[in-house]
Amino acid sequence: MISSLPTWLSQAPEPPAPGFKAPSGEDFNIPPMFEGVPVLEYVDKPVIQLVFSVVLILAFFGLATRSAQLLPGRVQFAAEKFHVLVRDSIARDNIGPDFRKYVPYLVALFSFILVNNLFGIIPLIQFPTFSHPGMAYALAILTWVIYNVVGIRKQGFGGYVRLMVWPPGVPGWVRVILTPIEFLSNILLRPVTLAFRLFGNMFAGHLVLLLFVFGAEYMLLIADSLLLNVLSVGSFAMALVFTGFEAFIQLVQAYIFTILTASYIGASLADEH
Repeated sequence: MISSLPTWLSQAPEPPAPGFKAPSGEDFNIPPMFEGVPVLEYVDKPVIQLVFSVVLILAFFGLATRSAQLLPGRVQFAAEKFHVLVRDSIARDNIGPDFRKYVPYLVALFSFILVNNLFGIIPLIQFPTFSHPGMAYALAILTWVIYNVVGIRKQGFGGYVRLMVWPPGVPGWVRVILTPIEFLSNILLRPVTLAFRLFGNMFAGHLVLLLFVFGAEYMLLIADSLLLNVLSVGSFAMALVFTGFEAFIQLVQAYIFTILTASYIGASLADEH
């Protein structure tokens, strides 16, 4: 019976020719490194990177301060400039007179985010740690806890809530509208926006970089077209250009996260805003 069917019905369809598979969120799902091993089964590449970044930062500042000199060497000079940048441009300008006690945290925060962001363009690592949302939200929650605790200690619980949700100097009927907005903005949404900004930029930037790299690989090694083989050079060149641009974005996002943290602490300590 099958033999009487037309040829175009009896023949199985040919498999489609292999084509370019664009990078997606699946490329960020890295499997555990010690799957099946108790305690270590949740350890994956981003977790290893977090630990490695702490080791690098401690080694850098430890080396810079181990034998501090009046005339600093290169490592000490770099560490001092980094500290001065955070102290003067971030902490002092955004927190106010009590800024000094928060400088250590802000220095650690800035360096921690920066190193983990730069992992996205470092050969053999090439994965920004904060492109996983859980990592970014954990850091944002830590900042949220700090500026709320600082504000409650300075203002008292009632005074702090009033400072955050009760805008001074406005008519009562306007406060009815503004108070829920202030509560959402200052209490609930700050950690969400703080984390999403960092995660979104790291995720999108790495995704675009993967697109250029995978596209160049496909055009050069897989595509059966001389034209695509030649155009692969352009894709590789764009990958290099975008790597430099991504390094700039990684630096900017670390700076923005840190300066917003300082501004939130400053707002919690202010008498009114």
